[in-house]
Amino acid sequence: MKKLLTGLFLSVLVLALAACGSGKKEETSSSSGDSKENVTLTVGASNTPHAVILEKAKPILAKEGIDLKIETYQDYVLPNQHLESGELDANYFQHLPFLELSMKENGYDFVNAGAIHIEPIGIYSKKYKSLEDLPEGATILLSSSVSDHGRMLSLLEAKGLIKLKDGVDKTAAEIKDIAENPKNFKFDANTAPEMLVQMYENNEGDAVLINSNFAIDNGLNPLKDAISLEDKESPYVNIVAVRAGDETKPEIKKLIEVLKSKEIQDFIVEEWKGSVVPVK
Repeated sequence: MKKLLTGLFLSVLVLALAACGSGKKEETSSSSGDSKENVTLTVGASNTPHAVILEKAKPILAKEGIDLKIETYQDYVLPNQHLESGELDANYFQHLPFLELSMKENGYDFVNAGAIHIEPIGIYSKKYKSLEDLPEGATILLSSSVSDHGRMLSLLEAKGLIKLKDGVDKTAAEIKDIAENPKNFKFDANTAPEMLVQMYENNEGDAVLINSNFAIDNGLNPLKDAISLEDKESPYVNIVAVRAGDETKPEIKKLIEVLKSKEIQDFIVEEWKGSVVPVK
């Protein structure tokens, strides 16, 4: 009888231990599953081309366990404000000089997580078909955004229309830094960048300098409609900005990897035919 009771006790003990071990195994499996839950990444972007590019990257990131949420903006102020406040994990709408100026003026602690593409700025005119046709005293409309002035004036200089002062930092050049203006052009820098297309459509001024994202977003084709375009070697590359320290997060690094992938770069080339140019 004693042996029988001992045998029964041992059997119960073995079953109990097996059940306990099974429970631990299931718990471990459950914990492992939790670690593989998707990460949500919220990125602010201009409608075109930034948001379009992100939409193309979205299913690729989903396969990597990243749910990309895209918030679109039509101005150049809120995306950085919302990145600072934590409403965004990253933004993708601005070029590097604009980021640097925004940080200087607002005290933002941001970093460039990766350079993705260049949008050549264009010179548009409904009155004239070439730069050579611009008359003496023509009015040139520029963006009211000071961070755009150096780029726009550098473009006008590269096309032989003006000459900037020797030694001036061309990324920070202003209208007062023009040293030579052979045709005595008048420069009007009172229009918000997002309104320049409307000024062009309303036939305001003799020529209007427009950022390609606003041109494309409003149905213009920079390659066909501009009378002159910025060279593809422009230093004004569009970047993904994040709060300092976040550039090392796995989901941010994966975002940059996907945006710089051959699949996305080929898409950019095919979609915009050179009016948006990917960078390596």
